[in-house]
Amino acid sequence: MESNKLFGTNGIRGLVNKELTVEMVVKVAEAIGTFFQRKNLLLGYDARTSGPMFAKAMTAGLTATGCNVYFAGMAPTPALQYAVKNHCMDGGVIITASHNPPEYNGIKVIWRDGIEISHEQEREIEEIYFKGKLVLAEWNKLGAKRELWTVNDEYIQAIKKHVDTAAISERKFHVVLDPANSVGSLTAPSLLRELNCKVTTINANIDGTFPGRMPEPRPENLKELAIVVKATGADLGVAFDGDADRAIFVDENGEVHWGDKTFAIIEKEFLIENPNEKIVTPVSSSTLVKDIADAYKGEIVWTKVGSVTVSQTMKEVKAKLGGEENGGVFYGPHQAVRDGAMTTALILEIMAKTGKKLSQLIAEQPQYFIEKGKIECPEDKKGKVLQKLLEQVQDLNISTIDGVKIWFEDKSSILIRPSGTEPIYRLYAEAKSQEKAQKLIEEYSLKIERILKTL
Repeated sequence: MESNKLFGTNGIRGLVNKELTVEMVVKVAEAIGTFFQRKNLLLGYDARTSGPMFAKAMTAGLTATGCNVYFAGMAPTPALQYAVKNHCMDGGVIITASHNPPEYNGIKVIWRDGIEISHEQEREIEEIYFKGKLVLAEWNKLGAKRELWTVNDEYIQAIKKHVDTAAISERKFHVVLDPANSVGSLTAPSLLRELNCKVTTINANIDGTFPGRMPEPRPENLKELAIVVKATGADLGVAFDGDADRAIFVDENGEVHWGDKTFAIIEKEFLIENPNEKIVTPVSSSTLVKDIADAYKGEIVWTKVGSVTVSQTMKEVKAKLGGEENGGVFYGPHQAVRDGAMTTALILEIMAKTGKKLSQLIAEQPQYFIEKGKIECPEDKKGKVLQKLLEQVQDLNISTIDGVKIWFEDKSSILIRPSGTEPIYRLYAEAKSQEKAQKLIEEYSLKIERILKTL
């Protein structure tokens, strides 16, 4: 971790007992508690093996500053975010490393509206942490720990209020669900059964070693899900990441679709019912999202990559819908945060109301092919790489909202950006053909490698 930085793109992340230790979590907790000043905070965690350990450390640090901790136990991130708002808490802390491998864990800090705190607020906590401005409570003013075991069920009921449950029930969908051996198992199967779906699960036992697959729902990780969808003749497959705020879908033919395509389905239906609304999405999203907005009278607001930025921008511009290519959909009427189970319910509602299969809904869209790549790059070289890359592409049609995105005349594009959570550069290319997208990844990966050699 950098000497004056705790937070990355999405909370604090680190290798358990190497970068993220119990001692550090206690001190981070004291900084968070000092920031909140003796308020009521919700605390929960995902399925990682280190979750209970860090939750105890976090409880100790928060109560030491006089904050009251409402302990919710194991739950999906969006369920905990909803509970913060629903129970009128002053904020919350979630112990999760989202899509990172099992040896990682992390800390997300939530504001009273259920949205992750802004980057400015993160800097305030960093200042308290690094400058030792911790304010501990007197012995007789320590915070208390209370239990709150209802969050998962309240969350399921909240989602149902935002969809036509009768329309979904009538269709008796068969859904195959892969929650990656993590917290999605605690809510999604119940939600789907309450929507009268037949549910088949894989990787649904809670196991913090993630034996079924890695927690990031990428096409190469979802082959088993695709096979089960086809073999059982299911209507739909859905895979969550480690904290169940993202959902990636598999159609009835066993084809895995990136998040932009399923987000565009939701975006289209949303704009038909709510024309002239703003749609917030990062520069990593497909041109498809803009095509749909143009066709159905929506206005695109581009942001940097990162769910915190999308949520904060939605709050700022009063938008009701946001989405990312990685399967994150932010449905404002429910909550302006990524929510895998809410996304699943919205997709089922659209399938029920249109009477169309997922593959049909996707086939109706403008077609783009997406390829992704990544190049290892040490943290201290990320800035220099970007500088050199910008010099090489400055004459092209570019955006520098986040990294550099280049748009070409044939509607193809590529985004090259330093990851905020790992020592890598990420590349997202899209084009009207798979070959062109792949070629862009190869061409720009080579450029990055060449730049790295010169540094």
